[in-house]
Amino acid sequence: MVDQVLVTGATGKSGKRVVRQLRERGHRVRAAARSGEQVFDWLDRSTWEAALAGVRAVYVVQVDGTKLVRPFVELAADLGVRRVVLASGRGIDDPDYATDSGGVLDGLVDSENAVRESGLEWTITRPGWFAQNFSEGFFADAVSTGELRLPAGDGAASFVDAEDIAAVVTAALTEDGHDRQVYELSGPAAVTVEEAVATISEHARRNVRYVPLSPSEYVAELVSQGVTPQDAQAFADVVEPLRNGTDAYLSDGVQRALNRPPRTFAEFAAATVWA
Repeated sequence: MVDQVLVTGATGKSGKRVVRQLRERGHRVRAAARSGEQVFDWLDRSTWEAALAGVRAVYVVQVDGTKLVRPFVELAADLGVRRVVLASGRGIDDPDYATDSGGVLDGLVDSENAVRESGLEWTITRPGWFAQNFSEGFFADAVSTGELRLPAGDGAASFVDAEDIAAVVTAALTEDGHDRQVYELSGPAAVTVEEAVATISEHARRNVRYVPLSPSEYVAELVSQGVTPQDAQAFADVVEPLRNGTDAYLSDGVQRALNRPPRTFAEFAAATVWA
């Protein structure tokens, strides 16, 4: 059993599930976030050492657009951490995956290099689009109102269940056999946004409608709602892999890490309590 595990981003979609799954297995967990059990703020380095003290394994959920993982991992190694699992991003090796107007890619690449060069046991997870974006993330408010308006066209993505992501992370933090592994994580099939919304409608027992927009229409709507043009364009760029189908390919990371197939989108929808 790992002596103590630090989970950063412990209130996020993957982090909170990692905390739960670790505790269900009987591991001691330090759940770190800006507010919560262990105060931790990526932008306040004075909080780092207390979070890492006495820890042997760390789940690192980084802040997009920053290069803070490198100094954090260096400090972790100095304080006796032995194992690190990094949450990275799918498509990092594909220059055509998406337009990076938010400057996220450089940070992801630096973070991956940092853990590889750390001298620690390391595992990198590269999840695709979370299925939970429909229930507690990017699309949740629109789904709850019954109409999801996106510039996603009829493209598809192999949405991955955050429960599967957490299971892979939990295994990598606590079991042998995952050192120097890069796990790209996806669901078992590509699903269009229209198909996803239809599946949600079936399991939520209410109608949710998908309205496809052009990128310019989407940006204009967000700007009319008070979003800055720059941020509106960044949101449109985030959706680009859905529209272009560059996140539709399937990955074997869940199968390799857990020796079982990933959950389907329908299984995710059936297990979710819809707002």
